[in-house]
Amino acid sequence: MLMIKSLSMTVFILTLLITASFLISKKSILDVNKSSPFECGFKNFSSSRMSFSIHFFMIAIIFLMFDIEIAIMLPIFVSIKMMKIYQWTIASMLITMIITYGLYHEWINGVIEWAK
Repeated sequence: MLMIKSLSMTVFILTLLITASFLISKKSILDVNKSSPFECGFKNFSSSRMSFSIHFFMIAIIFLMFDIEIAIMLPIFVSIKMMKIYQWTIASMLITMIITYGLYHEWINGVIEWAK
């Protein structure tokens, strides 16, 4: 009996909160002018957004990728004491080949070229 009361009270409170949030979040038609970027009625003369170089962004992402890859490679030098030499050589060569392939792929696609 107590469980049914607590469950019904929980459902009632949740319904009340959902209804209240739905009513509060309603936007009226009168807010259309206030949500526009210019309230004075003039058309904008230039773009309100600043230009952004996507190529610079790609260079930054590539830098972060190689920075993370170097952080992944650092434990290889510590693991030389825990592994046999041929296992360590294979693991380090595999990681180096993956990084080199990534660099080759970016070079072929022209992402690394600064000026086009």
